[in-house]
Amino acid sequence: MTIAEEETVPTRRALGPAQFTVAYNMAEGIASILFGVLAGLVSVIGFGFDSGIESPAAILVGLRLAARLRGGQPNERAEKRTLRIVALTFYALAAYAVIVGIHDLSVGERPETSTGSIIVLILSIIVMPALAAVKMRIGRRLGNRLILADAAETRVCTLLSISTLIALIAFSIWGLAWVDPIAGFVIAAFALREGREAWQGELVEDED
Repeated sequence: MTIAEEETVPTRRALGPAQFTVAYNMAEGIASILFGVLAGLVSVIGFGFDSGIESPAAILVGLRLAARLRGGQPNERAEKRTLRIVALTFYALAAYAVIVGIHDLSVGERPETSTGSIIVLILSIIVMPALAAVKMRIGRRLGNRLILADAAETRVCTLLSISTLIALIAFSIWGLAWVDPIAGFVIAAFALREGREAWQGELVEDED
């Protein structure tokens, strides 16, 4: 069964944000991990991994929308399998952030200031809220819970950007090295939440 004609245009428009999310998150993730490794910033490394992990969710959105345009049905079982793999990656990210954070706190590890990381985070704070608003508007118009869930993921990325940026600024101004691992713990908490939702298959619920 093909979708209604009045839904074709907004469905096609929804593909754009999904594709942009994949491209932007991959670029943001690579840049964040690179800057984080160079400066020894566990929070920025964790943020970079989170950005990369979020891409599969956007890919799933694109696949479902494309299937909807073709009038076909997505493979629910394959999507759930993919989301469970994503969930395990989120759990690994949380474990990494906690273990490295505890190590840095215990040995007094001091990272370096990273201007590149600050620029990446500021860009994320500018781009992500606008992208989330577009997804939310399209998701509500189509009544598509997958798009709405993806919009929520994008808002989470915004919150992570803000918390990580605050930690970097506090370190740059006051030299508070402990704020970096603490920000890493915040990222771990978000990663556990997103991992639980992915494992439960929240992003592949039946939308009818």
